Amino acid sequence: MVSDIAGELARVRDAFDRPTLRLLDRKWAPFVLAVFKSSFSRDRRSVQADRLHAQVDAYLADLKSIGTDVPGRNGRALCVQWMNDLWLYRETGEDGEEQYSLTSHALEALLLVEGLARDRALISESRLTTIVDTVRHRATQANPDRDERIRRLDLEMAALAAERDRLAGGGEIAAASNSQMHEGYDNLIDLITQLPSDFKRVEESVAGMHRQIVNDFRGEERPISEVLDEYLSKTDALMSSTAEGRAFEGAIVLLRDESLLAALKNDLESILLHPFALELSAEERRSFMGTVSLIRKGVDDVLTQRNGLTTTLREHIVNHDVVKDRELERLLREINKELAIWMETAGPRSTVTAELMPGTLELEHLRERFYDPGAHKAPPPLEDVSAFAPEPQSLDAMRTQGGPLLGELRDAIVSAFTTDGAASVGDAFNRLDPALRRPVEILGLLQLATQVDAVTGIDASAADGSAAAEGAPTEAFDTVRPDGSRRTFSVPRITLTDDDTAALAALNYGPDHD
Repeated sequence: MVSDIAGELARVRDAFDRPTLRLLDRKWAPFVLAVFKSSFSRDRRSVQADRLHAQVDAYLADLKSIGTDVPGRNGRALCVQWMNDLWLYRETGEDGEEQYSLTSHALEALLLVEGLARDRALISESRLTTIVDTVRHRATQANPDRDERIRRLDLEMAALAAERDRLAGGGEIAAASNSQMHEGYDNLIDLITQLPSDFKRVEESVAGMHRQIVNDFRGEERPISEVLDEYLSKTDALMSSTAEGRAFEGAIVLLRDESLLAALKNDLESILLHPFALELSAEERRSFMGTVSLIRKGVDDVLTQRNGLTTTLREHIVNHDVVKDRELERLLREINKELAIWMETAGPRSTVTAELMPGTLELEHLRERFYDPGAHKAPPPLEDVSAFAPEPQSLDAMRTQGGPLLGELRDAIVSAFTTDGAASVGDAFNRLDPALRRPVEILGLLQLATQVDAVTGIDASAADGSAAAEGAPTEAFDTVRPDGSRRTFSVPRITLTDDDTAALAALNYGPDHD
């Protein structure tokens, strides 16, 4: 008993480890399935990657706006996560752009949820009749007894002939009720909706074979013949030993029989002509009539995968190996050519010395320094010496160490000429407050005088505090340094007229000056 429950537990755990049940077992399973249901359909099997990212972002915003709890990631991150969980498959489409499609595991999860959400019970007369008819047909095929098979066929023929005679004799035709047609329709829909996941499983199996064979070819660890034999055996096993493969082969047989396809389309139309179809939505009727297209699409997807695999095999066999053979053949021809040249001068016992190791390469420069991880280490932290920092200077103290105070100097010079009757710029300078008589203020005065064109015929560069311009009258500028020391400079004499003084007073030194 213990061994039985342990075995069942292992099988159940294995089932829950599969992507289908992992999807249904997650916290955000309703959200993920709702996104898949809204983004993909029977007619829209794949969605362009950027478009799906934007759609998921829009779904997240809509749900947040109504107060629904949603994952805290954006659309792109969620799609990548779902792809890693084997619920989405990303590939490059025919237009060269990446696109997403649902895997067989996601399709199975959607099919299971849709089945559980149906209101109508699937255990019906239609389903039981389908089971009985299928069992009778398979039993006839399974019985090797010729007489028994003939007996079964005779019974079917007799029953059909009796029904035909009854109808031909004017017998009443019993029309199916809406309830019966609904039961049969639900049974068919249940079978039809399983086809996409079946086809997808076959497609994924072929894609897995494709990846394995490409890896074997690239590894070059096995002979090509062995890889081809394994491919053929896997193909036979895929199409014969699995339910999906058998369904795929049956679909191919159906698509090859045009009369059978035409009959299937007519039968689908006949079902929708029954009054019960008025209760179906337009989408349900369109989806039901698209059954043949669904089968064609599934077969085309599988064949596309098989064609890609076949193309890979052909290109590797035709191109890869032929290139190697040609390289070897070219090398052998060159060796023969060199041997023919050598034989023209070589004697009967001559030998050729073959180097076992290649010769030394002659390079002009080799790299002398290589990567050193220590060179990229961060420098050591600086020592905290803030305790030894001097007292910060005041703004006035820092201004005394800077350039000329043009605004204050201009106002003082204008006042000296208009009020105090200064005779020259030097005379006005020597009357100023000691704070405005720094040596650097001489340069400020020369700048002011130059701006009002009061400096004429004087080389201002000569007024550097050491010598006056040759041949020009000078005057002494008694300066006071910020530390209180004094020094006298000889500067070319400059006088200001009333117009110069007015122009100087009207100078604008920008928004920081009056």
